[in-house]
Amino acid sequence: MNIVAISWRYLWARPLAAGLNVLLLSLGLASMAFVLLVSHQIERAFERDLAGIDVVVGAKGSPMQLILSGVFHLDVPTGNVPLAAVQELEEHPHVAKLIPISLGDSFGGFRIVGSTPDYIAHYRATLAQGKPWTAPMQAVLGAQVAQQSGLKVGDQFAGSHGLSGGGASHGQTPYVVSGVLAPSGSVLDRLVLTALESVWQVHETDTALDAEDRKILESERELTLALIQYRTPLAAVTFPRFINTTTDMQAAAPALEITRLLNMIGVGTDMLRALAGVLLLTAGLSVFIALWSAVRERRADLALLRMLGAPPAKVAGLLLCEALWLALLATVLGLLVGQGLTALIGWSLQVEKSLLVAAWAWPVELWLVPLLATVVALLSALLPAVQAYRISVFELLQSR
Repeated sequence: MNIVAISWRYLWARPLAAGLNVLLLSLGLASMAFVLLVSHQIERAFERDLAGIDVVVGAKGSPMQLILSGVFHLDVPTGNVPLAAVQELEEHPHVAKLIPISLGDSFGGFRIVGSTPDYIAHYRATLAQGKPWTAPMQAVLGAQVAQQSGLKVGDQFAGSHGLSGGGASHGQTPYVVSGVLAPSGSVLDRLVLTALESVWQVHETDTALDAEDRKILESERELTLALIQYRTPLAAVTFPRFINTTTDMQAAAPALEITRLLNMIGVGTDMLRALAGVLLLTAGLSVFIALWSAVRERRADLALLRMLGAPPAKVAGLLLCEALWLALLATVLGLLVGQGLTALIGWSLQVEKSLLVAAWAWPVELWLVPLLATVVALLSALLPAVQAYRISVFELLQSR
């Protein structure tokens, strides 16, 4: 007796009940898969973009705002700091590497970031086309910028004032595309990279009244922030305190601030997990009721199977197989919906020039979904299977 095939036929003998159970289980599993996927992708994006950055130094204000604006480019910066003050930090004994960042303009909603070639090297990004900038007013486009803008090496474009686009255009000082980065999965994919001198030149050209005024502006040049890597781990104890107490700048530790941010996000994910748990509990009860009723309706069929030589274990196995069929169908559907919702979130974030969330990922945590489906199905089918196991053929025939 092929109990797998018979259980499949038994399952769809009541299509409405089977469809409802698959739907309920799928909703719970899809919610769980969505939470696991999005949580994994966000944590992975944070870890990827924070790699090798021990502290961010910038204008005083919110430390989290400084991290979000300087590392992930998701917020507005807290202000600017004098160029000379940042240059002094490069000589500090605790600083192994310092990457200056200058913000202020954008192109098509993508931020124009003035920095040094070390910024590209830090994320191990490579060029798909062209070459790095070798002079001011040359720019290297991130992969996402090039894809959405359609620009290629040799094309010109003008930035606009402000980080979100829509500001006044700097048409007098256009950029020339010198290169395009290959996709790296990092924050660089959605940035326009150029030399620090380019950012200063754009604003000095627009605001200077004459040559003397330009010299004054050059002497007052500023940066937005600096990304710093420590020489030794012990620097984490003294360096931030040195910055916060002896200078007009502030030092923000990315690891600390992102932990706080993930804790805040965790409140929302916990609520979604609770909702998924309620849906799975409801689905389990529905499966239990359906299988319990099925045993009562199929008593004659089960008795006939026993008379034909089926042992009690195989009769009980029919109920377990039926529940496992439900778990399999719900798992496939739930994972597809969960992956689809994650892809939709990734697409919307890409439109907003925000974090990169990849579609169709399979983190280790996602194996929890089929495991949950199996556990819920087996627990729901346990009592009906025991009832089927204990069916007495003699009593059934007597009652007929």
